[in-house]
Amino acid sequence: MKTLKRITFAALFSAGILLSVPAGAQQKELKKIEASTTVLKDFGAMKESIPSQLLEITEGIIIIPKMINAGLVVGGKRGKGIAMVKGPGGVWSDPVFITLTGGSFGFQAGVQAVDLVLIFKHKESLMNITKSSFTLGGDISVAAGPLGRNSTASTDYKLEAEVYSYSRSKGLFAGISLNGAALEIDNKAAADFYGEEVSSTTLFKGASKTKSDEVSALKSTLSHLYD
Repeated sequence: MKTLKRITFAALFSAGILLSVPAGAQQKELKKIEASTTVLKDFGAMKESIPSQLLEITEGIIIIPKMINAGLVVGGKRGKGIAMVKGPGGVWSDPVFITLTGGSFGFQAGVQAVDLVLIFKHKESLMNITKSSFTLGGDISVAAGPLGRNSTASTDYKLEAEVYSYSRSKGLFAGISLNGAALEIDNKAAADFYGEEVSSTTLFKGASKTKSDEVSALKSTLSHLYD
């Protein structure tokens, strides 16, 4: 009988652990969404920020909070964040979870965490990540984004690149190179958050899979950046 009790207790204990994993994993992704919202608010509060002219025409965005930018002769980058595209009527999609990895060569030293925002002029470019990973500066052009609070600040700026990058460290804009960095879909993070396997294509096309308050706050903050 004692042996049976031990087995039953062990089984229940193991089941409890297994049941707690999805909730913990989802909480991890919720924090990532909340951090992305904070990044947008912080960018919006800066005196010089992403010009409204660019925000009005953008059809896609990637936000990576606290991306690690490290180097000692050979540099490396790694960060996890979210991607969203703008649909009909200016409505933003549910977030797709992504990973950015990449390296650069040259003399570097130190480690810093930067908040990274990538602005895509066309949503098709961002949606192509669904087919495979792609390389910034290789498969798609990326440039440091212009700064300005209103549309007149960048009227004369030639928006020729497909992707514009904005990186911020300790409250100030920080220039970093993203050439050679690869973007990939994080399917595991999506399954953890949405509670099921869901394709990035489905999410990008606007079929909402969540009524999360955190996602609603993220969409609202993003929409108000260019009001």
